Amino acid sequence: MIGEAGLYNALYEKGITMNDMNPDYVIVGETRTYSYERIEKACFLVQKGAKLIGCNPDLTGPSEAGIVPATGALIAPIEFATGVKAYFPGKPNPIMMRHAVKRLGVPSMDTLIIGDRMDTDIVAGVEAAVDTALMLSGVTTEADLVRFAYRPSYIFSGLDELVKSLVTEN
Repeated sequence: MIGEAGLYNALYEKGITMNDMNPDYVIVGETRTYSYERIEKACFLVQKGAKLIGCNPDLTGPSEAGIVPATGALIAPIEFATGVKAYFPGKPNPIMMRHAVKRLGVPSMDTLIIGDRMDTDIVAGVEAAVDTALMLSGVTTEADLVRFAYRPSYIFSGLDELVKSLVTEN
């Protein structure tokens, strides 16, 4: 597993044990402890038959200092070196969205996914038939919208604008 404490804890809470000798899966999430040795070990395990799983395919993500590499960028060397494409159960996989809607116990027409990426957040909502709100305060800019064949239900400059619109509606 390549990731931070939150990913380790989530797997542990689900009863998933970890070993680096003969695992069923190699799971990659975002981390600041990324190293050549960890990539190399992951490649060897995938070549021996472990399935490659990525938490999400985002290539970049926002930080206070600017755009930084995200899981999609971190998993890419493993995919290239092994010839194995990762499976991503997270966004934009519509299965995740359908599961979330079901767990909330509300109709999908009363659900809204809020995100800052057209290529994961918004497409996940579109494919799951859920309304979407794009926040232009993250990765996707207004100029980027022409590259996509789909559109979000709503576009806001940031969460503050979304909250203001909700307050004025009610």
